[in-house]
Amino acid sequence: MPQFTAGELEVMQILWEHGAKKPAEIQAVFPREIKNAALRSVLAILLEKGHVTRRQVGKAFVYHAKTRRNGAFRSMIAELADQFCEGSTRTLLFNLVQSEKLSDDDIAELERLAKDTSSSSPKRKKS
Repeated sequence: MPQFTAGELEVMQILWEHGAKKPAEIQAVFPREIKNAALRSVLAILLEKGHVTRRQVGKAFVYHAKTRRNGAFRSMIAELADQFCEGSTRTLLFNLVQSEKLSDDDIAELERLAKDTSSSSPKRKKS
């Protein structure tokens, strides 16, 4: 999956949160000022990369996110693991947990998730 630039990700987040939109509608909720030509350029790149689809409604195009948020998230996590943790999502997770100041509630939630995950996945041999 081709990675997102910061601007592409901003557009994708709008489409994920708000659904299909015309460029003017995207521009209206964009988190910063963006010129129409720049936005259309980002949309064209996203279309070329296969992250969005568009359909014509009257004179305007309506853009829809084709790439799902969860898939993009997983891809970006894998890229972070590759770049900083020799491909290990486990190491990435451990580093994230160690770098955060977690509350007792956060730790309890992580423990619950770990228990749920370990009880629902096949048992692995410890090496």
